[in-house]
This record gives sequence, C-alpha cells and structure tokens, in this order.
Amino acid sequence: MTTTLFITRHGQTMWNTEKRMQGWKDSPLTEAGINQATWLRDRIKNTNIDYIYASPIGRAYRTAEIVRGNRDVPIITDDRIREINMGVWEGLAQEEIDSLYKEQLFNFWNAPHLYEPIQGESFIQVRERTSEFIEEMAKKHPGQNIFIVTHTIALKSIMSYIQDIPLEKFWGDPYIHPTSLTVVKIDGENREVLMHADASHIKNLKEIKVV
Repeated sequence: MTTTLFITRHGQTMWNTEKRMQGWKDSPLTEAGINQATWLRDRIKNTNIDYIYASPIGRAYRTAEIVRGNRDVPIITDDRIREINMGVWEGLAQEEIDSLYKEQLFNFWNAPHLYEPIQGESFIQVRERTSEFIEEMAKKHPGQNIFIVTHTIALKSIMSYIQDIPLEKFWGDPYIHPTSLTVVKIDGENREVLMHADASHIKNLKEIKVV
C-alpha cells in the first residue's frame, strides 16, 4: 500500500533574517514565518492527513501546530528529522563564521562531501538518520498520508536519499523556501516525487541562504 509523504520546511525565523546559523539551536518564527505556515495550512485544508511528524526544535514544532490548525491529528516529534548539528557555528552569523572558518564554510555551501564539522554532524550522518526515518514511515503507515515538518538540510537529505543524488550535488535546485511543499509517494521500492519544494502558496519570496 502506498504511503504519501507531505514534507515541508519550517517558516522563516528571526535568525534566518539575521543570517545566523541555527542547527539544533532555535529562534522564534517571524510574522512572515507565521504567515507562511498559515498559507500552507490553507493550501492543504482539504487534504486528509493521518499523522503529523515534526522535528522537536521549536521553529519546526510551532510550524506544525499552525499547519495542523483545528484538525484532530497528533503531532509526533522525532529527533531524526532535526536540522544538522553545526556545533560551534550555531548562533553565529555567517560573516563571523567566514572570518573564523573560511574553508569549512566554503565546503559547507559548495563541497558538502568535503565539509568537516566542528563538534557537529556531517551531511552523511544527517542523510543516514533521515533515510532511516523515511523507511520507517513507509513501513509504519501504509495507505496513509503523513505530514512532516523539518529543516532545510534534513529535507535536502531526505530528497537526496529518495532521488539517489550524490553528496557533491546536494545543494542543487530546487531551493527549499520556508514552508515550501514536497510530496512523495512510496510503495515498496517504488518512490515517486509528485512535487518538490513548491512555493506557489507563499507571497513575496526571498531566498535567505541560512539553515
């Protein structure tokens, strides 16, 4: 039986606007972030959702609450869909990181297969835990619609696993806008991507290169 995954990134946060790396740390949704989650809620209001899974980090969980609205659907947290742990970078602006760790920041955005975290996680480690989560969803929820609220790198990791994209091409299109919608159907070994980071419900789009 087919499991359908509806996957999104959390809404815009305060640290997103300040271009600070968040990782496992957190900052609140901005007014724009709340609006983005609300627009997504309205977009899927007629779609049946059986379960909602969210990263336990506040910005993702809050987004899940907004998207759920008045549905009688549980929100289940799972550590495996947390953002990448960026260790000592968390809370720092990218300008600060560039002055202290120029080579690794370059690798982070341009050569993720060469990125070496400082007290954090590698991209491979994130893909391992997120792929394990996806396989569990397919086995645990046959015939059901599952909504997942996660983060940029976690979502990119999920899709690189599903689409068998090498780590060298991790940052390829599409860009993961806040609350953009990805839809994947899984039936045994068959995986069909119906939608990938569609942001047609979001107004005044602006790319902010931060996670």
